Amino acid sequence: MSGTWFTSDTHFDHQLVGGLRGFDSPGEHDAAVVANWNAVVRPDDTVWHLGDVGMGRLSRFAEWIGMLHGEIHLITGNHDACAPIHRGAHKHQRQWLSTGFASIQAYARLRINGKSVLLSHFPYRGSGDHTAEERYTQYRFVDDGNWLLHGHTHSTERQQGRQVHVGLDAWGLKPVSVDTIAELIVSCGE
Repeated sequence: MSGTWFTSDTHFDHQLVGGLRGFDSPGEHDAAVVANWNAVVRPDDTVWHLGDVGMGRLSRFAEWIGMLHGEIHLITGNHDACAPIHRGAHKHQRQWLSTGFASIQAYARLRINGKSVLLSHFPYRGSGDHTAEERYTQYRFVDDGNWLLHGHTHSTERQQGRQVHVGLDAWGLKPVSVDTIAELIVSCGE
């Protein structure tokens, strides 16, 4: 039996993010991310990665992606060269798919616990950012009453209303299971 997981903001080969997470080098950070991921995700599981896979050129971190368990579907983030927010993103799609992603898209919609759930790298418009200024507003959904799973904020806060932050910073540097997400939806009573 396979499971479903959600995560974002792995930030492979990103010196700044690795340092903020307490690691001395990007390699140390990246090895810990892979170990934590593979400790919970089985090879036949499905993972929705909600963006910001790594920093810089894909060749700098493609090897780490190849070590990850699961069939990985990418919802692109602002650091991903294949994200449609970047001019020329289409030129990177094939290379990113060949690295091991099962699909690459800007957003998706799933059903969890009977609720329609949106998947996006970004939180709802007007929900903040990890900088003083809210960025990428033209690529953010407007809250229309649906649940939203997102990354981007690097917050340790897991939930804000119908938004669930699935980023590594909120879940002990591990992906979060669909069962945990379903429990949050039920406990919110919406």
